[in-house]
Amino acid sequence: MTPLPIALMLAAALALAACGDKPADDHAAVDAAAEAEAGHGHGAGGEKLTHFTDRTELFVEFPRLVAGEKSAFAAHLTTLPDFKALAAGKVTVRLSGGGQPDEVFSVDGASQPGIFRPEATPKHAGERELSIEVATPKFSVTHALGPVTVYPDRKTAEAEPAPHDDEGIGFTKEQQWKVDFATAEAVMRPIRSAVAATGVLRARPDGEALLTAPAAGQVQPAGSFPRLGQQVKKGQVLAWLVPRLGGETDLATLRAAADKARVGHELARQELARMETLYREEAVPEKRVLDARAAAATARAEYEAARQRLGQYSGGSGGIPLRAPVAGTLADVRVSPGAYAEAGAPLFHIADRGKLWLELRVPESEAARLAGPSGAAFKVAGEERSIEIIPGKNGRLVAVGGVVDAATRTVPVVFEFSPPGDRLLPIGMAVKAQIFAGGARETVAIPASSVLDEGGLSVVFVMTGGESFERRQVRLGAREGDWVEVLDGLTPGSRVVSRGAYLVKLASTGTGEIGHGHAH
Repeated sequence: MTPLPIALMLAAALALAACGDKPADDHAAVDAAAEAEAGHGHGAGGEKLTHFTDRTELFVEFPRLVAGEKSAFAAHLTTLPDFKALAAGKVTVRLSGGGQPDEVFSVDGASQPGIFRPEATPKHAGERELSIEVATPKFSVTHALGPVTVYPDRKTAEAEPAPHDDEGIGFTKEQQWKVDFATAEAVMRPIRSAVAATGVLRARPDGEALLTAPAAGQVQPAGSFPRLGQQVKKGQVLAWLVPRLGGETDLATLRAAADKARVGHELARQELARMETLYREEAVPEKRVLDARAAAATARAEYEAARQRLGQYSGGSGGIPLRAPVAGTLADVRVSPGAYAEAGAPLFHIADRGKLWLELRVPESEAARLAGPSGAAFKVAGEERSIEIIPGKNGRLVAVGGVVDAATRTVPVVFEFSPPGDRLLPIGMAVKAQIFAGGARETVAIPASSVLDEGGLSVVFVMTGGESFERRQVRLGAREGDWVEVLDGLTPGSRVVSRGAYLVKLASTGTGEIGHGHAH
């Protein structure tokens, strides 16, 4: 069986999202009941308004307001910045101004997640100010929606020309809430010219060490055995290396040699004491005392050497100490307690992860622009957020290479930086980066994730209403981190789809079930 194209599978998923999870209690049925009770629908003459605060997005639909008539509101509330449906809260419609007292209409709780349905029966006709207040246990916000007309009767309301229906690509709130979706505002912000590069995260040369076995032998713990991720100090003994016994030597022989040396040392001490006593009594010449002292010193040295040799193989601390050459974190432990290691075998990898190096490679065609790099930004695999290196704040420029590598035709650029406290960056990881090569200029910018490449054309989807979007071609300039400059096609304040743009593109293919999956 031939697999379905990805686009068709995504379209099917969107269609299912539009249908919802409860066919017997679908969006259209609930709306129809509300509209029947109000005596009219949300068709010609209805209002559709979209408004943002710092905590919520409101998309509200309601019919023209008529004094003395009940009007059903459908307030779709989205929490920011996660762009998910607001699950619970109290929503209040307030009509104020126009020389009349305030009129307030509230509803406690949502009819379904994200959708609140207060009903308003205004008493006073005229121009009023409409606001919708949202109160939850965590926050309260007010959406000031501006002037609205309350008509004296239905005939006057229907006599007004109907506004044009929403045009463009339909993508309902229910669909937005069920997928990874977000919008962002086009803003004025400083953007710097940048050069693309690839690179690797490394430890500083003086902040990394690979500890190897200086000789063949057995690795014995020095207290608790080192573990991965453990912090160690410079000079700290991590373990002992007990060299391998050679030739005919065994543990019993070493013990016998140590006992023999101990006895010899004791006899030499006794002989020295006897000679010193006889010398004081003038019974022996001084030369006999000097010979006894030399013999005692030799016996003591032989005893110490024998005792240390025995300690190496009997669990003592007499082996070769394996000390941490630098302070840092144990990034790798390649040996276990009691294991045998050949000479030169790697045992412990220590790295200081408090400060890392970002080693980048810039194509030679861009090398001329690197006269004075002003910083860099990079992303690691699996992460959406960029990490920016700001010289003088969280890092510094170490060096810009002056020689083009003959094999790769690239120039090295190295930055040192302190990783953010919430990011654990593995040493040796490959990254994609940008090196900022010039001063900043104020320009219109949007998140780079908003842009789709359609056959070499840069395209974004602009929000024209809470559930309507417009495809627009843009001309891009420099990119800085997660932001990209827009030279033409957008103005500040425009809102673009920053996550889920491809799903909106699918909804633009003309499949009605995708873009218009419910009635309000």
